[in-house]
Amino acid sequence: MIIVGAKGFAKEVLEVQYQLNDVGEIYFYDDVSKHSEDLLFGKYRILRCLDEVNEVIKLSSDKRFTLGVGGSYLRYKLHLKFQSAGLIFSSTISPFAHVGNYEVEICEGVNLMTGSVLTNSIHVGKGSLINLNCTVGHDTIIGEFVEISPGVHISGNCKIGSFTSIGTNAAVLPKLRIGSNSIIGAGTVVTKDVPDNVLVVGVPGKIVKRLPKQMA
Repeated sequence: MIIVGAKGFAKEVLEVQYQLNDVGEIYFYDDVSKHSEDLLFGKYRILRCLDEVNEVIKLSSDKRFTLGVGGSYLRYKLHLKFQSAGLIFSSTISPFAHVGNYEVEICEGVNLMTGSVLTNSIHVGKGSLINLNCTVGHDTIIGEFVEISPGVHISGNCKIGSFTSIGTNAAVLPKLRIGSNSIIGAGTVVTKDVPDNVLVVGVPGKIVKRLPKQMA
């Protein structure tokens, strides 16, 4: 498997792979940090360009990649780049996350991290990130490339639009809709529906800024 990224969050994704006993053939990819080391933790090779990626996958039966970076639109662009190189977009799901047994759909490329809890009748869209110690209540729909930071609590019957980011320790009350391409600030308590393309902060959450529309 290739983990796209080689810094902070990529190291946490590696830990999930270790929990899964799946670190036999791990590579990292980083074409940004030009002066970084060649091996992460003195063991895992860091690939610097797609030519190196192609060399590796020619010799390997493991064609998977996963995302080891944050940022909804960056994640989206990187998934396109690596899919076009012929790799398979894959999820990393910690065995120490709890996933309900009924009507839970986790799409490809999801990072579900240690300590998080998903109950039943939940959909998690492609490429989304649910970070450490989050909870997601029943009958909730999470769109594509959503970033949910550590300690977020989403109540039941909620809908989170694609490319939205929810900050650390935020809470979303039941039966609410949060639009696409919005940002919920850290510690915010969302008490009413949120439209597309806004920044919401505070307790209770209030719209403080309109955000430009972004094209995926």
